[in-house]
Amino acid sequence: MSCRLRPMTGNFFTYPHQQYQASKASIATNLYQRASETAYKQQNRLYSAPAPGSVPLSKQKYVPTSGTYPKGFLASGIHVGVKPSNTQFPDLALLASLTPCSGAAVFTQNKFQAAPVTISRRVLERRSGEGIRAIIVNSGCANAVTGKGGLDDATAMGSTVDSCFDRSEGPPAGASTTLVMSTGVIGQRLPISKILRAIPNAYSALSSTHTDWLLAARAICTTDTFPKLLSRTFSLPSSPGITYSLAGMTKGAGMIHPNMATLLGMLFTDAPIPAKTLQPLLAHAVDRSFNAISVDGDTSTNDTLALLANGAAGGRPITSAESEDGRALTEIITSFTQELSQLVVRDGEGATKFVRVRVVNASSFHDARKIASTIARSPLVKTALYGKDANWGRILCAIGYTDGLSPGAVVPEKTSVSFVPTDGSTALKLLVKGEPESVDEARAGMILGEEDLEILVDLGGGEGGAGEEEASYWFCDFSHEYVTINGDYRT
Repeated sequence: MSCRLRPMTGNFFTYPHQQYQASKASIATNLYQRASETAYKQQNRLYSAPAPGSVPLSKQKYVPTSGTYPKGFLASGIHVGVKPSNTQFPDLALLASLTPCSGAAVFTQNKFQAAPVTISRRVLERRSGEGIRAIIVNSGCANAVTGKGGLDDATAMGSTVDSCFDRSEGPPAGASTTLVMSTGVIGQRLPISKILRAIPNAYSALSSTHTDWLLAARAICTTDTFPKLLSRTFSLPSSPGITYSLAGMTKGAGMIHPNMATLLGMLFTDAPIPAKTLQPLLAHAVDRSFNAISVDGDTSTNDTLALLANGAAGGRPITSAESEDGRALTEIITSFTQELSQLVVRDGEGATKFVRVRVVNASSFHDARKIASTIARSPLVKTALYGKDANWGRILCAIGYTDGLSPGAVVPEKTSVSFVPTDGSTALKLLVKGEPESVDEARAGMILGEEDLEILVDLGGGEGGAGEEEASYWFCDFSHEYVTINGDYRT
């Protein structure tokens, strides 16, 4: 079948599937507003997870009802049935640009890197980050630890997408322009024939509507309870009259403690940014966002975050991350990735709390981040928060055993710990310069009874007393449901 995009005059495009837009919008509405009672009964889980396709009432506020998406980027999400048990929900997403893009990515540091990670890294290296056209993502199977066959499958997914583009305007045959991502169960092969047959349909379904961006975000989900999609507009100092757009989607609810240097993320902008500028910009943002979240302390084999820029909005190219435009864009993308990554924590498997741990007055950013990360990973801290127990000794314990700190980074006599309510009321001091406070247990219980909480750790400047660096980590608690969810993940 043909899978060419057909441009019209102006900024609008028609697609072979256009007549199905109304029904697709209806499908998307049903996916996110109603539960499938039959499918829920068939799933037969014993914890209080939402029915498939529904979004819990408490999470619906995080699902956008509209968006402003970058010029020249299109999205689709279609049902393939990668997992035999999935008979109706989208599980194949395609994100594409009408013109070649600059691209950058950061990948998992897990030693067992999934086939899509290897292939996507290879694509970016061979093309020096330029000429990228698309990202293809499947959920339901991670294509990880699958040997040579898995690499062949990931390569085939990319080349099949490549074949859908107009080759007369694209790169020569053999130089893939498509990044590949997969998420789901590790150690199983993809139903690759089924996926390859569906890719032209995903291409034909490409659209710029909010409905299609949301379907793509839904298609990359696994145990997520809601699709994670954000968009915003911005301007740059050199082009104040141009409005740029930035969009992003991510997935993840478990196996989350990224070390990017089963979480996937994609960012898209119509700003003109060459690949040599994209990579350091993305690395800076990720260190302060996706590499600063934790659900359960596990780093997936598939962690990937990619950023594509097609320059479709025009303006002066941003040739350096250190330029005025580069610094402004670094702040914009860092703030955006923090907001996007925090949606993963809010959707943590079985989570009842969203917690920020902020470490201040540290000797270095490295020390502050290591301590925040250790607290965020501590099962004892996380279970105490779930039980609404102000057991601050567990926080101190985690600070004390943090590895890799510089000498004198932690001085017990200078260390203070507080619970900071998110309603703006006075912080509850637990430890002040090494001396324990008399804790109001009733107020502590009220603070811990809220969904959002901040833990503030003040290191007092460290041994030299001059430290002013700080870092934050965002994490959730451990509940009974987390154990149940992961105890029957495959069954």
